[in-house]
Amino acid sequence: MGKTTYKRVKGSQSLRQRLLLSTLASTAVIVEDIRSDHTWPGLRPHEVSLLRLLEKVCDDCVVEINETGTKLKYKPGIIMGGKHLVHDCGVSRSIGYFLEPLIVLGLFAKKPLSIRLKGITNDSKDPSVDTFRSTTLPILKRFGVPAEALELKIESRGVPPQGGGEILLSVPSVQSLAAVTWIDEGMVKRIRGVTFSTRVSAQFENTMIHAARGIFNRLLPDVHIFTDHRAGPQAGKSPGYGISLVAESTSGCCISCDTTVSHRLEEGDEIEGEEKKELTPPEDVGEQTASVLLSEIEQGGVVDSTHQGLLFLLCALSPQDVSKVRVGKLSPYGIETLRNIRDFLGVKFVIKPDPSTETVILKCVGCGMKNLSRKVS
Repeated sequence: MGKTTYKRVKGSQSLRQRLLLSTLASTAVIVEDIRSDHTWPGLRPHEVSLLRLLEKVCDDCVVEINETGTKLKYKPGIIMGGKHLVHDCGVSRSIGYFLEPLIVLGLFAKKPLSIRLKGITNDSKDPSVDTFRSTTLPILKRFGVPAEALELKIESRGVPPQGGGEILLSVPSVQSLAAVTWIDEGMVKRIRGVTFSTRVSAQFENTMIHAARGIFNRLLPDVHIFTDHRAGPQAGKSPGYGISLVAESTSGCCISCDTTVSHRLEEGDEIEGEEKKELTPPEDVGEQTASVLLSEIEQGGVVDSTHQGLLFLLCALSPQDVSKVRVGKLSPYGIETLRNIRDFLGVKFVIKPDPSTETVILKCVGCGMKNLSRKVS
């Protein structure tokens, strides 16, 4: 074995994506200056948890963190996958933070991945597990991932600050992805959604549904929002409620948005003073989320702004063939992703605005990522 050459990057910006790309491209990285000028320097609990998760899913990966946590050396191993894995994501970020890199890694693993994740299923920061189930998994199917082996099951729900949720995720391993030409966003034909409530009255859900339908029914008749009221151990440890909405178009695109309302334990908050913050009433939650979904649809594109990063990543990992996709306004996360893809995979996108629809069309030739460790049947 020769000496490992490390790629040097700075800062905590998009650490999750850099670790993912470093693992896929088998490039060792050194991340320096991780929040070195912050009051609390170094890696956050969720980032350390993500590194632990990578260690579980990959064989032989080496993680070295210095004493202050401001410098990280990461040498990726072989993505193994495997059954019956369990990981506690902690409560500093929700499971949604871990799902995106995990799903992409699972596709290129040696064995199919099935893992139980514990923690927060719904919060206001990351996409909820409902959004992953209704929108993220269908995006993967576009790239040739077999639908029957992709599954996300919500065993119990958990909201901040204490979590207590659990999900089961199954991801098949594929030989390679398929290149896509996906520029027809179609017209919205129906809206689906799910509301949930944990440790609060189930009436909150009906109020949210009523408010959201009040906006959608002026526009289209086919609106179904399901309820998912959890009680007992399935309701996690904290009270909360939320809604996740998906607009399905005639060409099979899913545009989604979600929100969750719960008491947050901010850093440095005293537990006693937790009562002073009022929660957003369910009626407003329903109306606001419905409005956000409409503005996502208005932006155009085949995915919503939260899924741009994943879409570009899948295009870059597909075979050496042209992929062409249409998105609305580029989100900051999407732009960051394009930069990381260029740095790690050497794939550059041609970005062309389409003034007539105010959308952007991106083309790239994939890097031809193949799953070499998977057993060929």
